[in-house]
Amino acid sequence: MNKGTAIVGFFLCFLAGMGLMWGVDRSQGNAITAESGAAAGLDQSASPIPVTAKDPQWGDPTAPVTIVEISDFECPFCKRVGPTTEQIQKTYGPKQVRFVWKNNPLPFHKQARPAAEAAETVFQLGGNDAFWKFHDLAFENQGALGDDNYAKWAGQAGVDVAKFKADYGAKKYAAKVDADLAFSSKIGASGTPNFRINGVEVSGAQPFENFKKVIDEQLAEAKKALAAGTKAEDIYVEMTKKNFAAPPEKPAAPAADNKPPEEDKTIWKAEIFKDDPILGKNDALVTIIEYSDFQCPFCKRVEETIEKVRETYKDDVRIVWKDSPLPFHPRAKPAAELAWTAYKTKGVDAFWKAHKALFDSQPKLEDDDLKTIAQQLGLDWTTVKANIDSNKYDSFFQATMAQGADLNARGTPHFFINGYRVTGAQPFEKFKEVIDAQLAKAKAMVAAGTPRAKVYETIMAEAKGPPPPEKKTVPAPTAKNPSKGPANAKVVIQMWSDFQCPFCKRVEPTLTQLEKEYGGKVRVVWRNMPLSFHADAPLAAEAAMEAFAQKGNDGFWKFHAALFESQPNIKRPDLERIAQEQGLDMTKFKAALDGSTHKAQIDADNEAGTKAGISGTPAFVIGDYYLSGAQPDSAFRKLINLVLAEKR
Repeated sequence: MNKGTAIVGFFLCFLAGMGLMWGVDRSQGNAITAESGAAAGLDQSASPIPVTAKDPQWGDPTAPVTIVEISDFECPFCKRVGPTTEQIQKTYGPKQVRFVWKNNPLPFHKQARPAAEAAETVFQLGGNDAFWKFHDLAFENQGALGDDNYAKWAGQAGVDVAKFKADYGAKKYAAKVDADLAFSSKIGASGTPNFRINGVEVSGAQPFENFKKVIDEQLAEAKKALAAGTKAEDIYVEMTKKNFAAPPEKPAAPAADNKPPEEDKTIWKAEIFKDDPILGKNDALVTIIEYSDFQCPFCKRVEETIEKVRETYKDDVRIVWKDSPLPFHPRAKPAAELAWTAYKTKGVDAFWKAHKALFDSQPKLEDDDLKTIAQQLGLDWTTVKANIDSNKYDSFFQATMAQGADLNARGTPHFFINGYRVTGAQPFEKFKEVIDAQLAKAKAMVAAGTPRAKVYETIMAEAKGPPPPEKKTVPAPTAKNPSKGPANAKVVIQMWSDFQCPFCKRVEPTLTQLEKEYGGKVRVVWRNMPLSFHADAPLAAEAAMEAFAQKGNDGFWKFHAALFESQPNIKRPDLERIAQEQGLDMTKFKAALDGSTHKAQIDADNEAGTKAGISGTPAFVIGDYYLSGAQPDSAFRKLINLVLAEKR
């Protein structure tokens, strides 16, 4: 992932189903409950980050520190930061810190806007306590956002359900969400969660320590202001005026850049395999190849659209399923094994029944959930579990993922409509636009004499095949580079990585699996590339290299594993703790970090990657084939096999 897209990729790669419980009851100790009159009378709209009684709040309105939380009920990172905000509340209390909620429902989160409107309705009907109860229920049950549950949670929050349904249905408080959105855009809060601590920005689901540093600084500054005569009720406005930094104005794009990017009209050779599950008639004029993942929330979301496509086009459309279980979805492959067990034992109709049941069950895809589905389908659970444990149908998944990698079908869901690429959980209108165009072409082919059953085959005969894999020339590794695997291995995988990068952590299980699979045929070489926006990565790299200097390859990889396990907590105290646990000479270790002993080697690795055109992590050069990002094992396997074939 390159630097320009790292933040976007970070949001998209983790949107798929975090299983964390919220565990926060913000109504407890809410000072505003006791001082609602004071809150209502304190208008702080003069601040560049205005706060009024229209905003849900927790804490004393005259608290010396106010944290404005700009958030989205469907965002997994907003959920993830919950335990941190709870820790802040417990640490500082409502007299020192106040929380204020602002909505920023992101456009690609289908339920974020309805949830925000529901929460605002609860707030207007029941006040702050009711809002925070609803807020906690929504995050705790983030996978079940929807109108029925909004009404249920409103009732649990103490709001009259009939009144809630009437006001929510009438979108009575939608204007407040619109105002919050406009505010978020104005101050440059484009992602969630985003926090302004007395105007100081903290972006993302940061650890408690990062918040604490800013809060403590602001408490000290507020104390000075109070001592200088600033009234407590004026502290927030004055501090935000002092701290707020307006986002830079975006320069006007050149005229040529104002043109929308040209749409890729390539027809790709997306071939159907013999065993691919198919829904629809074989002589359908439009074939939709779908690369999907049973644990992916976006794959579930698009199912409604696909059903509408089938209802609209009937026998003119068929769906071809391609399993693409992503490596960071641990339950995707077991779910796929169940579906294929149904397919191979009971036929294609059973596959599609399993397919529906699995998406209906999502995110509940643990063994007990799969067992229930198996029983509902009349499958023998012992057989299903044995297939899951043995990865019985893995060869089919690997073939599909290799094909997807060839077609650059990264992420799920990913579609080819008669070879025309459509990515993501697009609305029905987008599918309709492409299907109508492809259907018209197919009908013209039939009118010209092509049999219906040969339309897709004919299209594929002229379609564009996958591009050849990219190559990069990089320096050969030396004894200064940590490595594992035989020195004479036929395949050398050089990986440029960063200990603070979540994608680098995510790809580690894939590499471990490949090392087991290929045994002595593969050698993995570590190259450091701590990215500039990862503040803790450079020192972590130096710590790992000192472990290498003291204990060789074994010591490096042991330290490497501990760093990724500790992520994101890899600051100096964490590094020293790991070093001590692993028996390193602490005098030498601290001296190496203090003196930047290994900086030159780290810089050399970074420079070698940069010269080769590598700008993000993780990045791999396999032989001389280049692979960027935390790709599925099939993408690695394809290039490893290419190198092995060349060396026969």
